[in-house]
Amino acid sequence: MHPSSTTREPTPALVIIGHGMAAQKLLEQLVSLSPDQQLPWPVTVIGEEPHLPYNRIQLSPLLAGETQTEGLISQQADWFSRHGITRISGDPVSQIDRAARCVETASGGRIPYQRLVIATGSRPALPLLLPAHLPKASSANDWPPGLMGFRDLKDVEQMQAACLAGRQEGAGALVIGGGLLGLEAAEGLRKGGLEVTLLQRSERLMNRQLDEVAAGLLEQELRERGLDIITGAHLEEWLETPAGRITGVRLKDGRELRAGLTIAATGIRPEIELARAAGLACQRAIQVDGHLLTSDPHIHALGECCEVAGETFGLIEPIWAQIEVLARQLLAQPTPPYRNAPLATRLKVSGIDLYSCGELTPQPNDEVLVYQDHALGDYRRLLLREERLVGVVLYGDVSAGNALFEALRAGTPLTRIREDLLLMPAEALAGLTQDGPPTAPDDPSGKPGTQDMTDQHRDRDTTDKTDKTDNTPDTFEEAA
Repeated sequence: MHPSSTTREPTPALVIIGHGMAAQKLLEQLVSLSPDQQLPWPVTVIGEEPHLPYNRIQLSPLLAGETQTEGLISQQADWFSRHGITRISGDPVSQIDRAARCVETASGGRIPYQRLVIATGSRPALPLLLPAHLPKASSANDWPPGLMGFRDLKDVEQMQAACLAGRQEGAGALVIGGGLLGLEAAEGLRKGGLEVTLLQRSERLMNRQLDEVAAGLLEQELRERGLDIITGAHLEEWLETPAGRITGVRLKDGRELRAGLTIAATGIRPEIELARAAGLACQRAIQVDGHLLTSDPHIHALGECCEVAGETFGLIEPIWAQIEVLARQLLAQPTPPYRNAPLATRLKVSGIDLYSCGELTPQPNDEVLVYQDHALGDYRRLLLREERLVGVVLYGDVSAGNALFEALRAGTPLTRIREDLLLMPAEALAGLTQDGPPTAPDDPSGKPGTQDMTDQHRDRDTTDKTDKTDNTPDTFEEAA
């Protein structure tokens, strides 16, 4: 995208659909990379929510009462005006007119673009079809009363109101999904004073990130806090009132679980309806290349709504990497393409630390190293293949997580520190780095990455891998 002056080009040069975390980070990166932090062309960003941009990662602490709404705001209104950015909120885009190169909003406004970025994110996935007599839901906004997702400020406000009403009426909450998002929602509702039952389809919590031992430690801790946890829970149908309010679920084993509020935290679906209606190439998400370009040369897509080489996204770290590429691409600055890479996850529940990256299931010739301190509640499991780290699970003491992840991502040979790796992983890896370890054969940079992974978030998908329609990974809260 080449700069053009506002006098020669009075219409917005760049339009961004969606104003979540990904879109806001892209705006900040564009400003940071521009000379004197002044954008070379006008920009319009269009958001569905009537709020200033906010950090969705902090929704779980907000629900748990550990932070305030004001602390979530990313930028105040004057930031946008200072940088020549027009912000439209509460008036979402309803149509993309590719032929005319403009977008139409719900209120009927038409906004032209030279380049368009679609950053519409994702929506919660229903774990079970709604009763046939209810209208088909296109989003969580269409779900019947008593059933909701956990994706935005409105959801948190409704859950907080439910906590107040539930404490007064003695009604509890039901959370469906034992992945990252489900655990965060359940713990937040529990701290809000509700009796909470958590349902997980798998036989263990966080089954994509944790082995049986770590998952068992997690479940024990949560039960001691007061959560009721049911694993191996297979849903049969929704329970509802004659008026159509969801009041819980019936399991396939016949048990009926009733609650004043039911939270579905069983995954996300990329929000691609606008792109699909406009004729852009889509599979599970909007298909883009390494420079985040769609099948239309004037349109990019970013974050949870896009897919690269068949992979979709829910974690912050890959989306931040996409933003770095896209910002430079829009500013006509040289940039290597985005490539998918291994990811790490870390649970964001107060007082519980766990960290996971790489593969979980060993192959026949792999070596599994295990350390556990029952007194301290620490657990460490390292998966080695040909003396290289391919999988990590940490519970309790996660201080070595970043160092282990970098070794895994770089493919560092670990033969020299094999004896110290399990008991003192951070120290052993630090010593290896100081001695100048050989680089991975497929690492063109000659050095491993150094990005801190501990602040990633969510999300949120606990959909079983037997679901062939979507394999979005679990993430930390709400990603983008």
